[in-house]
Amino acid sequence: MLSARGIFQEIVRSDEAFRLFCSIAAGGESQGGWENGRIAALVPGTMADLAPKIARHGADEDKHGRIFNALLKKRGLEPVEVPREMDYTMLLERRGIGLSHEKLRRDDRLSERDIVVYLSHSRVTEQRASDQMNALVKYVGDQQDIGRAVRMICKDEDNHLAYCHEELLRLVMMGHGQTIRAVLRESAMAEIQEYRKVGLAVMEQMGRILGWPRSKSAVLAAGINSLYGYERFGGWHRMVSLAMPERRDPLGTPAPATA
Repeated sequence: MLSARGIFQEIVRSDEAFRLFCSIAAGGESQGGWENGRIAALVPGTMADLAPKIARHGADEDKHGRIFNALLKKRGLEPVEVPREMDYTMLLERRGIGLSHEKLRRDDRLSERDIVVYLSHSRVTEQRASDQMNALVKYVGDQQDIGRAVRMICKDEDNHLAYCHEELLRLVMMGHGQTIRAVLRESAMAEIQEYRKVGLAVMEQMGRILGWPRSKSAVLAAGINSLYGYERFGGWHRMVSLAMPERRDPLGTPAPATA
């Protein structure tokens, strides 16, 4: 019988599958670190109080990228180039979700609306990151080699999600509610489509690496498509709702200097 725990453990046991998994994760986290770092540097003066929190977010993402690369190094593995069809952050950017890299490479100050768009997009993607890391903690968090790493990253991702909730609610009170609601819905609709594409691409490649029979791959693909169906026809609401987190100001402390 197939189980999520069994699939994750298959991936962790295989050097080639683990190499692909960590390479994808490291690439996405490092890209997020760069994006947040640039946004922090370009925050408009009217929102200067957000700059340290955005910088902290970026520092955490950079740290996560280093952690995944360190897990590879510990097993004597080198990162692999992430196939384009598995590059989640690039695919979202190509859909026009979030702030474009072209804009972030310039030195022009961002607008208040840009920051609203960034936080709304982040609320959606951080929901996904938090869900994924909590699943990893559940299924492989007790393993000596990667358990500590995934627990640390999971805590950070939960804090990032809480920060997005808190800051967006503050911006709603400042009159940005209409923009926030529109961007949240647009981001969620695009994200669930791209997540489905990436999930199918990753599972297909994992199947080749691990020698899965066609029937097993078909069952896993059906599961990914079922999740998409659930999210497309109602599940997306949990990705756009806003609620004040129990822990306030989760990114209010300085980022650690090292991983």
